[in-house]
Amino acid sequence: MITIKQLRKTYEGSVAVDRIDLEVKDGEVMALLGPSGCGKTTTLQLLAGFLKPDAGEIRVGDRLLSSARSVVPPERRNMSLIFQSYAVWPHKTVAENVAYGLEVRKLPRAEIKTRVQRTLDRVKLGQLSHRYPAELSGGQQQRVALARALAVEPQVLLLDEPLSNLDANLREEMRFEIRRLHDETGITMIYVTHDQTEAMVVADRIAVMNLGRVEQVGEPHEIYELPATRFVASFIGRTNLLQLNGKTISIRPHQVLLSKPIEATHCLKGRITRHAYLGETRDYVIETADGAIMRVTTGPEVIHEVGAEVEMHLPLGACREITE
Repeated sequence: MITIKQLRKTYEGSVAVDRIDLEVKDGEVMALLGPSGCGKTTTLQLLAGFLKPDAGEIRVGDRLLSSARSVVPPERRNMSLIFQSYAVWPHKTVAENVAYGLEVRKLPRAEIKTRVQRTLDRVKLGQLSHRYPAELSGGQQQRVALARALAVEPQVLLLDEPLSNLDANLREEMRFEIRRLHDETGITMIYVTHDQTEAMVVADRIAVMNLGRVEQVGEPHEIYELPATRFVASFIGRTNLLQLNGKTISIRPHQVLLSKPIEATHCLKGRITRHAYLGETRDYVIETADGAIMRVTTGPEVIHEVGAEVEMHLPLGACREITE
């Protein structure tokens, strides 16, 4: 279990991490999700031991790893870190890359060979052990980085935007691959990303960060369906934010109904200003009489022309009250 208490880090007077509290359960995948500059990578570097906090502490189990007084160096933390650049050595074969950490630990040759082969088989590279990185695809190189990190059997695996250099199809494949590897190994993972879909596929829970703070922690469906703040509601998927009865309400575009009304709804009138047919859905932008802009997603069979006046029905059960 990882426990972060009141962690703070500043750079030349600018606050990067602002007294965050976070607990990661043993064997859990926790995603740190947020835009650039929100403090997620700094938090990961503090976890890895590359930075010293200005205040607060980090513990793994009962062991204090970081505080303002002292920092256990990275090589003594029993953690592995995977960067967005694969950082595989071009002059070493796949097997030599994976074996490197084990050789540093001076394990017996027979054990190194066994561990390397077992780990390569786990990431589906067992038949490519003699190839060099230049002979591999980007996805295969990322698997080498995963294998190298897992071979040393760390307590914690830290991943910093590990899929950002891959194309869209490979990113989608590797999301599920990382989740599969976690389910096989049970290792505790901290996964930094700005990609909400990536976080929702990989993580058991998500910590949404903004301006150095954790705004909400929860399972993916909780973060999406019950956003706690305006920032979380707008960052996780698309949403409409509007004032109803003196409250700030969030409702997702697909939850707004342009078809005939149902019971227990709010009703707004507006004019369609933009329409896009997307195959499986239609996407509408609608302006209300008071100038508010609404996004509405419907099935392809719901057809309205630009300029048409429509009624938007907002089911009460889909309206989430949020804080500023």
